[in-house]
Amino acid sequence: MGAARRATATQAFARLSALYNQHRESERHRERDSEQRPGHHSEQARQSEHDQQSGQGRQSGQGRQARQSGRGRQARQSGHDPQGRQAGQSGHDPQGRQRTLRTPTGIYRIEDTFASGDLADLYATDTDALLKIPRDPADSDLMQTEADALRRLRTDGDPRFRAYAPKLLETFTHEDREHRRRTINVIKHQRGMRPLNETETLSDSIWIWRKLLVALGWAHRAGVVHGAILEPHILIHPEHRGLVLIDWCYSGHRPKAIVKAREIAYPPEVLTDRIATEATDIYMATGLMVRLLNDDMPARLRRFAAGCMYQAPRMRPQDAWALLAELDEIIGI
Repeated sequence: MGAARRATATQAFARLSALYNQHRESERHRERDSEQRPGHHSEQARQSEHDQQSGQGRQSGQGRQARQSGRGRQARQSGHDPQGRQAGQSGHDPQGRQRTLRTPTGIYRIEDTFASGDLADLYATDTDALLKIPRDPADSDLMQTEADALRRLRTDGDPRFRAYAPKLLETFTHEDREHRRRTINVIKHQRGMRPLNETETLSDSIWIWRKLLVALGWAHRAGVVHGAILEPHILIHPEHRGLVLIDWCYSGHRPKAIVKAREIAYPPEVLTDRIATEATDIYMATGLMVRLLNDDMPARLRRFAAGCMYQAPRMRPQDAWALLAELDEIIGI
């Protein structure tokens, strides 16, 4: 049994290496195209294949969020900024009316609202940064959860796979004219990605499943559980088969919130025990692919999916990269 598991793990790593090298040539073509694009930032032209995927399309906390306590949102003090920074006050509310936010490290001139969800609004700026601002100050703790997760992925995760999550530029606390404090996340914006739930029917969706497993295996090895693998939380680039997992504000083994409107997509351990594990992410990713493929899902893949969605977490696969090797065997890669 031990030898079989080692062999499976070896196969998974070999396939991941092949997947990484497979797109290097595509990246070189993207770099040449980027150099010819007016106004394109030079740093983006220098990125690896994975970094070119990490366009933070519309990270807006889309979907209706709800506290798991069932009592709705409670006002909580969230004015503490773990970075020791606070945005300069300009006498305006950040929700669309304020035009400039200042921090010790930068000045952000807010342009149009880039995207909106029930939890937060995402604002474009005059730079490559997007500002993710919660409408309710009580949700600042979820912004901090996301910032903590993104930092850990950056520091503890394999750098080759960083493009599977947004790049956090900074996080700070802003106080509006009513003296309400919000934690704001500043995230790098790279264009070309779009939300999976706003994408037209795809002729070939298996690559999304494979990329999801790559992303989850990377995050899990860094000690991070996403906790909400849902269509609005995935950005894709269909032409270049890029994928980014967004909305890490639900991450952690004890999630502070769920997407209430999508409660049916969660496994039992989240709804009953308020626990999320690697098996939770695999369950939700599999459920997403079942919904995406729908009637086009072959019987062999349905059997594979069923084995990933047992009610008991201990009966599900725990290792996303080993699961990727099994998936590749089924689809003949």
